Amino acid sequence: MRKKTLLAAAAAILGCGFPGARATDMPTFAAPALEPARAIWSPWLVRVRALGILPDPGARLSAGGVPLAGAGVAITDSTVPELDISYFITRNVAAELILGVTRHGIQGAGILAGARIGSTWILPPTLTLQYHFDSFGPFRPYVGAGVNYSLFFGEQERGGFMGFRLSNSVAPALQAGFDYMLDEHWGVNVDVKKLFLDTKVRLNAGTIRGRVDIDPWIVGAGVTYQF
Repeated sequence: MRKKTLLAAAAAILGCGFPGARATDMPTFAAPALEPARAIWSPWLVRVRALGILPDPGARLSAGGVPLAGAGVAITDSTVPELDISYFITRNVAAELILGVTRHGIQGAGILAGARIGSTWILPPTLTLQYHFDSFGPFRPYVGAGVNYSLFFGEQERGGFMGFRLSNSVAPALQAGFDYMLDEHWGVNVDVKKLFLDTKVRLNAGTIRGRVDIDPWIVGAGVTYQF
């Protein structure tokens, strides 16, 4: 009889629960929240720009080993299309390579004023390392420094000169610019570079020779695409 009474009491407790206890009072264990997937970040960026190449020329020339005091050169400006490829090593640091070809006419200045010397094509690939500032929303300014290697080809003489040749040359480069992003991928770009470029020049089988400073400002504007 006593066993039956204990069993009945246990059944009542299990069926009705403890006094004052509710299901909501029981501890619950929520599944851990999943971290939202991060947006895929691509390190590649390309730009297509129109460039204005604006030389700031000077010259140091000699004839037969005698310095030509007051002799100078004038170099024509050029406007060309250009392709820029940038790779972001980090979200702020990028390497940029620009590719394009320009053509310039060269004339005498100073005591050589009025003399048509010749023309040349220049292939000036320029590699810079940039720092991009990312705290201004869609406005993304940057600064950079690097190196230029200019290849001169297709020289043509003018004005009775012969044997016009320019030597390939390495030059330091400085840069500043900005991208303004219109959406996740597309933007507009403005960029300015300064090259400290000079080259050896030979005319008339080397009887006239020296160095020509080109030192161009390169001003560009175009379209940015971020992959």
